[in-house]
Amino acid sequence: MRAGTGRSVVLDGITHRYGEAVAVGNVTLDIRGGELVSLLGPSGCGKTTLLRIVAGFLRQTEGRVIVGDAVMDDLPPSRRAVGIVFQNYALFPHLSVAENVAYGLAARGAPRAEQEAEAERLLGLVQLGAMAERYPRQLSGGQQQRVALARALAIRPAVLLLDEPFAALDKNLRLDMQIEVKRLQRVAGVTTILVTHDQEEALSLSDRVAVLSQGRLEQFAAPTTIYDAPESLFVNTFVGSANTMPGRVVGQEGAGARVALDAGGEIVVRRPGRALAPGARVVACLRPEHLRLTDGEEGIAGVVEMALPLGPTVIHEVRVGAGGALKVAEPRLGGAAARPPGTAVRVAVAPGLASAFPAA
Repeated sequence: MRAGTGRSVVLDGITHRYGEAVAVGNVTLDIRGGELVSLLGPSGCGKTTLLRIVAGFLRQTEGRVIVGDAVMDDLPPSRRAVGIVFQNYALFPHLSVAENVAYGLAARGAPRAEQEAEAERLLGLVQLGAMAERYPRQLSGGQQQRVALARALAIRPAVLLLDEPFAALDKNLRLDMQIEVKRLQRVAGVTTILVTHDQEEALSLSDRVAVLSQGRLEQFAAPTTIYDAPESLFVNTFVGSANTMPGRVVGQEGAGARVALDAGGEIVVRRPGRALAPGARVVACLRPEHLRLTDGEEGIAGVVEMALPLGPTVIHEVRVGAGGALKVAEPRLGGAAARPPGTAVRVAVAPGLASAFPAA
């Protein structure tokens, strides 16, 4: 790990208000040195506001930003040792690729020889050494992104901030660049905060994910924990796909609870860190891959309304009692055909994998 990288970042009770509106409300995050953390949430949830506060572009109403052992709140952006990659890359069109990469060092008064050597090293790292003399307009979107990333790394930042950097790329290029960014982040050893609304991006790239909603932190955990053990109804429905079904708790079963669904049938659910009292109204969340279709007597009775083959998977939409519908994901083994509309089936639920949350 290079000197000056891998510092911890603590957001200590960050609150920010625009007049009476609360954009961020009492958010606390403890990010380890060298970790890649995603701020995930819908538009308007406060993730970009948090990023701007860390960068120093915005002064929070309350709370502290701590990098390593130093409180950053009174420091301007130029003294925070923060590198940032914007969604539009923000390259200087009149500067060559090499000059763009060296710009931060030049602004800090680094000797010309150091600027040129660092630009050459970083362009080699992002596999653009042969394009050093080109201008941004002569590069593809993915190449421009790599130049922006090299420029951010050139100042040896303590923290790298990525503001929706993949949003403008097509699907295949976006995946390639996600892999590239993850590789470079590991090589550089720099603590990285990524802002995204793309759940797949957050789950695949991150060491941990902070899920935000309406300025509040809903959950901060490893991607697998976020997906498998969501702590709130919002996290369960925003991250991944989930069927929601109302029901009533009818008893306890081991570490979980048994829920009678309004649509018919009973399922065993995990409890999100709190007791679910018998008789309580709840919303059960069932992920499509935790369901399977069966011709037996178990599960919830329903009728197939639609089937969507998606390569190795087929998604069946099944109409069940009380007017509800369930999406069921099944592997399409051996090229098996989807079940035609009108087929009577039963939907079985894997015990203990569904979640349930108190009804509003």
